[in-house]
Amino acid sequence: MKTFLRLQYALIIFLFLATIQVGAQEKNNFELSKNLEIYADLLRQLNLNYADDIKPGELNTTAINAMLEKLDPYTVYVPESKREDFELMTKGEYGGIGALIQQQGDYVIITEPYEEFPAQKAGLRAGDQIMSIDGESAKGKTTTEVSDKLKGVPGSECILLIKRYGDSLTSKVTILREKIKIPNIPYSGFVSQGVGYISLSQFNPNSAQEVRNAFSQLATDQPLKGLIIDLRGNGGGLLNEAVDIVNIFVPKNELVVTTKGKTKASIQTHVTRNKEIDGSIPLVIMVDNNSASASEIVAGAIQDLDRGVIIGERTYGKGLVQNIVPLPYNSKVKITVAKYYIPSGRCIQAIDYFQQDGPMAVAKAPDSLISAFKTRKGRTVYDGGGITPDVNVESRIFNQISGDLYSQNYIFRFVNDFVLKHDSIASIDQFQVTDSLFDAFKSFVSLQSFDYKTETESLLSRIESSSTRESYHAAIGDQLGVIKELIKEEKKKDIDKHRSEIEEMIRVEIITRYYYQKGKIKAALQSDPEIRDAIELLENKNQYDSVLNGTYIAKIADTTHLE
Repeated sequence: MKTFLRLQYALIIFLFLATIQVGAQEKNNFELSKNLEIYADLLRQLNLNYADDIKPGELNTTAINAMLEKLDPYTVYVPESKREDFELMTKGEYGGIGALIQQQGDYVIITEPYEEFPAQKAGLRAGDQIMSIDGESAKGKTTTEVSDKLKGVPGSECILLIKRYGDSLTSKVTILREKIKIPNIPYSGFVSQGVGYISLSQFNPNSAQEVRNAFSQLATDQPLKGLIIDLRGNGGGLLNEAVDIVNIFVPKNELVVTTKGKTKASIQTHVTRNKEIDGSIPLVIMVDNNSASASEIVAGAIQDLDRGVIIGERTYGKGLVQNIVPLPYNSKVKITVAKYYIPSGRCIQAIDYFQQDGPMAVAKAPDSLISAFKTRKGRTVYDGGGITPDVNVESRIFNQISGDLYSQNYIFRFVNDFVLKHDSIASIDQFQVTDSLFDAFKSFVSLQSFDYKTETESLLSRIESSSTRESYHAAIGDQLGVIKELIKEEKKKDIDKHRSEIEEMIRVEIITRYYYQKGKIKAALQSDPEIRDAIELLENKNQYDSVLNGTYIAKIADTTHLE
């Protein structure tokens, strides 16, 4: 009798909850139908009665974007007009000429043509100024506007009027657009004897196969004692590619990630499907605070399974999954459908977009809600804020003068002059910035009106403003003036004081002009302190094992390099 009553109570509760759920769904359906009807009629009334002509398409896009702003930032509408940008974002490909561009003054210039793509094959080079596109002046146009003009159907013509750096004459260049495929792996090679390196810039289709191919090639070229996979700056991409990349290093049937959302379709487990290629090679995954989404799945799974060491900075913290849903007239919407959970059971989403009071309040997960989890070997890891690396290495920060010389294009323009005088340079490994070349750069800068504001000067300006506001300036104004002059004199020494990092920037920029993106990455790696730390770890088995066993203790004396 008691069993029967328990079953009866359970059935009543089930029917009650089901009735509530059906009622809530019916209410939502009514609200949806009502608001769709209001919106459609509003648009019709505006079109019929507004005092001026309206553009329904633009109004509709504005309305949709305003609506989606109430949700998370990853749920976005993609109109047909942005299809090329969408293809680039999701597939790493678009129809165009294959070049990086940048606004400088009234015109947009070529900053880096991609090797073996139309711009480079047509002879365009960094520093070329785009005067017109298909007969239309490019003066005053933004980078986005010029980019849209350069893109088009593969096989179509693009006629550019180009003004070469250092030349007053213009020339007409006809280029056939091609399908531009941004490589998932811009560079792979060796960074030390037996230490392989793969730079993975995105998780687009075939990225896992490309990693497999690169890894196999490295293993063929020389015996491997360790591998670095660089995910710094990699904002993510396709979830299945992330799972397949993990599968290269972990056995079949290992759980990599689970997704959980509102619908049954969004609740999925993703396990490795194949036998691993190498389950024992020492592995380092490099990350920074721009490593997100699929990058965090790879780093998090490798960490949770204790399969490798994560080096770098705490990652971005994007633990959300999006699906792309087609809409009428070739438009699309990318919708956040689930959160993802890596093998230890943690979700690394840093910002809560869903559980706040009011419309779309945004908040980082408070410390009180951060939970501890365990890796396979029992190391403690945490949720709620990205992947914390096993070995913290801060990203390199350049000095103010170095950063400003680069951002204000002094290095770029100096290298333009260099290229005009040199048809070729030595190999990447051999090319160096000589004393005479650095002196030439200093002379180049001295002839310009270059200036920059140090942090000390900014602080002094705030003190000066505060002293005036608080009536202290009369008492300390002279001393502040003396300090200003001392800073001015010291700034004259900065270019020599920070010569090594300025030289490095010049060297990488020059190498990029002759060896393109692969040369750029290889040159930058040679002076990358984070790479040096990764190499040191892979070459020290005891230290590597101590990280995975949970006994590694970082020395506080140096937060930039491993000791």
